[in-house]
Amino acid sequence: MNTVKFTSHNKIDKQFVVTLRKNVNDYFKENNISTKANTTMVIKTIVLVSLYIVPYILVLSISMSSWLALGLSILMGIGIAGVGMGVMHDACHGAYSKKHWVNNLLSGSLYLLGSNVLNWKIQHNVLHHTYTNIAGLDEDINTKGPIRLAEQAPLKWYHKYQFIYAFIFYGLMTLTMLTNDFTRLFQYNKAGLVKSQNKKVTNEYIKMLFRKVVYLSAILGLPIWLTDFTWYQILFGFFIMHWVASIILSFVFQMAHVVEGAEQPVPQSELDTEWHVHQLKTTSDFARNSKLLSWYVGGLNYQIEHHLFPNICHIHYPQLAPIVEKTAKEFNIPYNLKPSFNSALLSHIERLKELGRA
Repeated sequence: MNTVKFTSHNKIDKQFVVTLRKNVNDYFKENNISTKANTTMVIKTIVLVSLYIVPYILVLSISMSSWLALGLSILMGIGIAGVGMGVMHDACHGAYSKKHWVNNLLSGSLYLLGSNVLNWKIQHNVLHHTYTNIAGLDEDINTKGPIRLAEQAPLKWYHKYQFIYAFIFYGLMTLTMLTNDFTRLFQYNKAGLVKSQNKKVTNEYIKMLFRKVVYLSAILGLPIWLTDFTWYQILFGFFIMHWVASIILSFVFQMAHVVEGAEQPVPQSELDTEWHVHQLKTTSDFARNSKLLSWYVGGLNYQIEHHLFPNICHIHYPQLAPIVEKTAKEFNIPYNLKPSFNSALLSHIERLKELGRA
């Protein structure tokens, strides 16, 4: 596959990186704390997993109206989105624990959505984090159906309306992941990315098929067997759960990279910039003062800090953000911050409008 090399000839950029790492390391040393999860994070994990598991158990074990079951399906969607952002995401980065088996176990929470951990690690950890907002390499800004997210992507007449219809298609994200994992694994293997993860593609196909059968049997088969709901009511609840989770996940991820001020460098074999500086130029924080939002989205509103230090548990991002912002300003490096959720959402809508016209 094509790659991009980050080579900066700017001494100030290099000094920025050295200073930033020192400042962040000093924070952990001075406070004598680990960069990984703490007790608060463990409690949060239990709460988020319960938001998904408890409603599912109630649907299977208690006779209820279809309206109550629909409400529980929505709650499951909220819960599994929270698990994805606040538990699985850290674990897949190795940021949850120093113990590999703990990270591997919690990474597996992605299977609760019917998706695949290996695909996620390649798409997110390898491609997105290495080549953030570079078209053709960062799949997060690939054209998604009728949604144009990259400046270099072909422009169609209907893209001028995408700021209106995009939010409908955002709700299909996790269902798309559920169905296209096999083709993505094929593409990653063809590009040599599966081998780079020390995996054998045949074994991964077999494991993926087995896990998806187990997931669909549990999420659809058990309700059909154990409840009085019709098969189409169960399918509708399944769709609603995924749609809610997808909308939440899409909003959070898009408001970190597809907003005003987040650059999209022209793809080329070599970029004259330092990788850490590239992350600051292509990423945005938002709503840092909202403790409830920060808790629920797993610190992904501190996306700058996450991209600079993906191996640090998000529970520490509120303390790291002022350090990163201050250091960036000292070296005259942009720090993109949207003050609230609404401002970030409006900025994303404006960016969709920009990307929808020539």
